[in-house]
Amino acid sequence: MAGFHVRSVLVTGSNRGIGLELIKRFIGKPNPPEVIFATCRDPEGVRAQELKNLASKHPNVVILQLETTDSASIKAAAIKAEAHLGGTGLNLLINNAGVTSPSTLESATPEDMLSVYNTNVVGPLLVTQAFLPLLKKAAQGSNQKGMSCSKAAIVNISTVLGSIEKTPETFSFVPVVSYRCSKAALNMLTKCQSMGYKQDGILCSALHPGWVKTELGSAQADLTVDESVSGLIKVICELSEKHHGVLMSWEGNTLPW
Repeated sequence: MAGFHVRSVLVTGSNRGIGLELIKRFIGKPNPPEVIFATCRDPEGVRAQELKNLASKHPNVVILQLETTDSASIKAAAIKAEAHLGGTGLNLLINNAGVTSPSTLESATPEDMLSVYNTNVVGPLLVTQAFLPLLKKAAQGSNQKGMSCSKAAIVNISTVLGSIEKTPETFSFVPVVSYRCSKAALNMLTKCQSMGYKQDGILCSALHPGWVKTELGSAQADLTVDESVSGLIKVICELSEKHHGVLMSWEGNTLPW
């Protein structure tokens, strides 16, 4: 972890929950990133007030309006990020924004399935496409060997609920069909990205944050946001080429797809 030196990072969905805590942890590192892009759907809204307070105290935090289901919004954010970086690339992209739905096999509707898929799968795909040139620039400008988040990386926040192999262990008490299917697709996207961007030196991994006490995870969850993000940050700092194309837990364990 001592060798973890990320110059720039971007986190989607950073106005609450895991995303907001990730921003706080990056700010608090002994060697914080020079630029921390914190994106959310409505930076001027009440739900972004805590994030705005952080940005007012820490000049390295740059808030960008980004709606992950809106191509124009994503492209505009990428243009602003590129201008702010001033010719350097983006080291670390964390696709954190996501939604869930209490749908079951009986209650799931076409609208529900497509809406959740759009945010949880299409969103990370479009965001990565828009920021890929900056990730490639970071990789090309690095003298580091191998792969790491200090060089260039895409981290998709996924879940063990998207693991097909693990489904028998969790389905009975957390059916959430649309969410599960979307995260299984996100896991496939991560694997595809790991194949497609390997030659560019861009690390691609998916992380399971645990069942966390957030709006998405509910108050019945096992972990606090602090516990989850403490683990996630440790894992992110230690990611290397051996984790390329792999689903990892917040505790650093490899999970089956």
